[in-house]
Amino acid sequence: MEMTIGLTGGIASGKSTVSEMLKNLGIPVIDADIEARLAVEQGEEAYDQIVNHFGKSILYENSSINRTRLGEIIFNNEEERTVLNGIVHPAVRKRMVEKQVALQSKGESMIVMDIPLLFESNLRSTVDRTLLVYVDEEVQLRRLMKRNNYTKEEAFARIHSQMPLIEKKKLADAVIDNNGSIQQTELQLNNILKQWGYSKGA
Repeated sequence: MEMTIGLTGGIASGKSTVSEMLKNLGIPVIDADIEARLAVEQGEEAYDQIVNHFGKSILYENSSINRTRLGEIIFNNEEERTVLNGIVHPAVRKRMVEKQVALQSKGESMIVMDIPLLFESNLRSTVDRTLLVYVDEEVQLRRLMKRNNYTKEEAFARIHSQMPLIEKKKLADAVIDNNGSIQQTELQLNNILKQWGYSKGA
């Protein structure tokens, strides 16, 4: 049975850790963040649209997009964030679907779509099951401050630019509680995959 899983979480929730665990099991993962970076490279349609809207001040000297500069603009401005998402998301979806189709034609029975904004972008209908990596907000805040050297205010702004994980919890088919150890996370993942019909080496 073919199954496409939508893996999601929030900033600093540990989704990348779970994504690595899936890859180690040999399950192919299509990463929306990677596709988003590729979609806005020079020569891509989305790149031109972004530069036309936001101007050349968001570019490095080599004309590639300065993601930090662009991030500063959109994190504090919902209108501009909506514009950027309207450009990037369709381009990313197109790239991801192309990779999904290619993997299915190779006979892959389980494919993971790693999509941070799965629920915000109403993409549940594009996958068969949704898997959320959850942490409490205090843990999320602490990890983000440590990881990115953010102040509490900067970390809060980034966390609150996304749908709260507590809300995503109500929408997900399965939830991995990532407040504990990496071993506990792995155990939960393996149990969920087992319930969904995955067996190693199958």
